[in-house]
Amino acid sequence: MVKAVFPGSFDPPTYGHLNIVERARGIFEELYVVVAVNREKSGLFSPEERLSLLQELLAPYKNVSVHLCDSLIVNFAREHGCRILVRGVRSVPDFSYEFDLSIMNKGLDPGIETILMPTDPKYFVLRSSAIKEVAFYRGDLSSMVPPNVAEALKRKAARP
Repeated sequence: MVKAVFPGSFDPPTYGHLNIVERARGIFEELYVVVAVNREKSGLFSPEERLSLLQELLAPYKNVSVHLCDSLIVNFAREHGCRILVRGVRSVPDFSYEFDLSIMNKGLDPGIETILMPTDPKYFVLRSSAIKEVAFYRGDLSSMVPPNVAEALKRKAARP
């Protein structure tokens, strides 16, 4: 059985993320979607909020589970018997960053491979910073994020 990990900050979860999950879950028998916890960064959503949003979104997928991780992702992968890290890429800068990260992870654990999955072209422009800006200016988020995420963004944007 081949199991994979799809790690990310998911702040917020987008249709681009869901596209990667949908495609990866069809390739791997089990997919762990992992919300990376970086206590040095302050996201718009807490790790627990991101976990909850993703659990709601991914509940219909029987071979997908959602987790929090506050350690090296290769450690999480090893602990869960996963040999593959899945990473989405939208652009050349994304590729460059993800390539460097994959080399570092390979150095940390030579038994774990990274697969870079290009985004579907219709999600090419979805960047979390742009989505947050649209939300704070009360723009239409319907093509960028699922309804539960749009509602959560609206609640965050309404706070003083």
